[in-house]
Amino acid sequence: MDYAAARKVMVDSQVRVNDVTDRTLQAALMTVPRERYCAPDQAFAAYGEVEVEIAAGRRLMQAREVSKLIQALDAREGETALAIAGPYAAAVLAAMKLSVTAQESEASVLDVVGPALAEAGVASAVAPLSQPAGQDWDIIVSEGAVAVRPTAWLAALRVGGRLAVVERPGPNGRAVLYVKGREGVSRRELFDAAPPVLAEMTPAPAFAL
Repeated sequence: MDYAAARKVMVDSQVRVNDVTDRTLQAALMTVPRERYCAPDQAFAAYGEVEVEIAAGRRLMQAREVSKLIQALDAREGETALAIAGPYAAAVLAAMKLSVTAQESEASVLDVVGPALAEAGVASAVAPLSQPAGQDWDIIVSEGAVAVRPTAWLAALRVGGRLAVVERPGPNGRAVLYVKGREGVSRRELFDAAPPVLAEMTPAPAFAL
């Protein structure tokens, strides 16, 4: 399979046509080998409009959606970024010359994506997704959805930091952008999206009598 040709088709037919106009981001998407961030036997589907399996139930976000999230972040060269359950997003941000760490909770996911992340200059961390690795990030992004507001992720941002994530409390979800200020956090809805919800970011059921 000609992955370079498939990558160009993906950018032209899934990304540019969905109002992703940032040329630095488009260039990064053209260079990152998306097929290396999914299960090897699923590489053939890496550039389709599907959520491709990685390992342990984790899936890549569709390229259209992850590119729109990254564009909303207004990522700048030299900033620090944490990609939580977002290996492809991590690689794209690294290609945009940010300093990036990819956090996963399952070592089996890093077994798949770790070599490509290392080649991209991305650091890796294994830790529960509910607890971000490190503090004072300029950017946090996730390719998985969350069921509730990720307050621990917001707490890990510096003042002026941004978080892009899909909030999906039910069958439908909305991508949102949070910006942390000195007096609180602002929230802006971006677009409809429904990637799989991260199990660790789903509250346990509560029962009342």
